[in-house]
Amino acid sequence: MSAGGEAGRWISAFLEAQAAELDAARNTLLAYGRDLKDFARFLDRKGLGPATAAREDIEAWLVDCAAQGLAVSTRARRLSAVKGLYRFAFEEGWRADNPALRISGPGKVKSLPKTLSEDEVSRLIDAAKGHGRTPSERARNACLMELLYATGMRVSELVGLPVAAARGDPRMLLVRGKGGKERLVPLSVPARAALSDWLKIRDEAEEKAREKGIKASPFLFPSTGKEGHLTRHRFHGLIKEFAVAAGVSPQAVTPHRLRHAFATHLLAHGADLRAIQTLLGHADVSTTEIYTHVLDERLKALVLEHHPLAGKD
Repeated sequence: MSAGGEAGRWISAFLEAQAAELDAARNTLLAYGRDLKDFARFLDRKGLGPATAAREDIEAWLVDCAAQGLAVSTRARRLSAVKGLYRFAFEEGWRADNPALRISGPGKVKSLPKTLSEDEVSRLIDAAKGHGRTPSERARNACLMELLYATGMRVSELVGLPVAAARGDPRMLLVRGKGGKERLVPLSVPARAALSDWLKIRDEAEEKAREKGIKASPFLFPSTGKEGHLTRHRFHGLIKEFAVAAGVSPQAVTPHRLRHAFATHLLAHGADLRAIQTLLGHADVSTTEIYTHVLDERLKALVLEHHPLAGKD
């Protein structure tokens, strides 16, 4: 078997196992697939395959990744993919050793997540309510922003919400997150009101479509595109438009930054870290703990700016 064919077989089997045994998220599998194909191409240029590569070959690939200017986080993920592949190969008996076992990843530089102030979020939500060519678009936009900020959902979770989850004026939404894991998130009063307004308009439009023989959409935010619902890319564009209308820098506004704002603002108002972990769908509380550092930085800045002795030597 050629080195390229061998690599393809190894990668396919590894990704299938990840999907079946660990219930890995689709985006994670896609990223691992890209990383491993890049590794396989590097080996192929050296006349090698995963069965014959040694530790120094993996390290040479990591050096090549660094030379390309890839971010530390990207290189760490790539190494994680290769480590997983070789761990799987060792367990399957394809190799008698694991050449990636003792390779250390690039040291991650801890960066605090950038967030938005409560005032900026309020302005974004107000802008969304008035943004759109039709009442339908304005109601949808308001609902999107209210739900995102009220729940801290990932944008993929938001745009893919089934309409069934929103029926009956819910106090809680059932959200399917990474790896198919489900969690309940509470809805604020403004979010419930925006959801109710959007559902009325959405259902009227769906009823008219059904009268024309068009099949009803199962999604809360339907679209005529192939995915059947509003895409992440489209929502990313919308939020930039809201930022312009709100007088907030578009560069500072992303869907994920609103997720950070949700967590940081909850923590600032006294929410428990474990509760925030549950709401965000983090598997490990250590992931959530970074928001305590964000709050620490803000409190430090507050003291330095406003304490009467802060400016004195």
